[in-house]
Amino acid sequence: MRFTGTDRYVADSDLMLAVNAAITLQRPLLVKGEPGTGKTQLAMEVASALGAPMVEWHIKSTTKAQQGLYEYDAVARLRDAQLGDPGAADIARYIRPGKLWEAFTCADRAVLLIDEVDKADIEFPNDLLRELDRMDFHVYETGQTITANHRPIVIITSNNEKELPDAFLRRCFFHYIRFPDETTLKAIVEVHYPNLKKDLLSEALTSFFQLREVPGLKKRPSTSELLDWLKLLLAEDVPAEVLREKNQRKLIPPLYGALLKNEQDVQLFEKLAFLSRRGA
Repeated sequence: MRFTGTDRYVADSDLMLAVNAAITLQRPLLVKGEPGTGKTQLAMEVASALGAPMVEWHIKSTTKAQQGLYEYDAVARLRDAQLGDPGAADIARYIRPGKLWEAFTCADRAVLLIDEVDKADIEFPNDLLRELDRMDFHVYETGQTITANHRPIVIITSNNEKELPDAFLRRCFFHYIRFPDETTLKAIVEVHYPNLKKDLLSEALTSFFQLREVPGLKKRPSTSELLDWLKLLLAEDVPAEVLREKNQRKLIPPLYGALLKNEQDVQLFEKLAFLSRRGA
């Protein structure tokens, strides 16, 4: 069971090595990198490549580790009991399995995505250590123990919004997805837009990398934003010549709303354009 990439996902040798190392070690793969570099998509492509079921757990700021195991709806049971529902005696009716339960009980080995783990409380990762190590947990309300039929391939993503506990990091295989270089980015674009004209791609990438290198940007555009921008350039039939123009009024690329995602960065570019016109 080895991951070698897919037709839809360009993975470099280091990333493939990391995925396969985590599978071999039977440890969670912790993936970090800039937003938009394909961390979440990686889990989906690993599942697709290996023909494995996919279980997705998208973490929010309010998510608790217990929710990944199961939730017990005591309020619903009390209400049913008060209404005389005989089914209220069956406590299992009020147990809702979580994503770990789902992954553990898959008939085949699953890929479990724990997405953006750093959004949750700082104790969230530590609260899952035992379950991810031993691959079982106890349901106290029913007295049953849920044990994994097959140890799932666990892929955990983080955007570095907060530091993760050392005890959690020690149990993971770590990989940082670096922003792709121009050659890799061309290969990624080729997967999504195989018929894109080379001159348009060349000018678009030049503008894109120049934009990323502007000092002071609050949020540099990512791979996903580049793909959105190219889609708009194609939809609006923007010629390569427009991107090639050196007129200072074109300092901000056309359809820049796909690349610049906050007003501070737009204002920065407007200021640079103004200073350039003054100096011309």
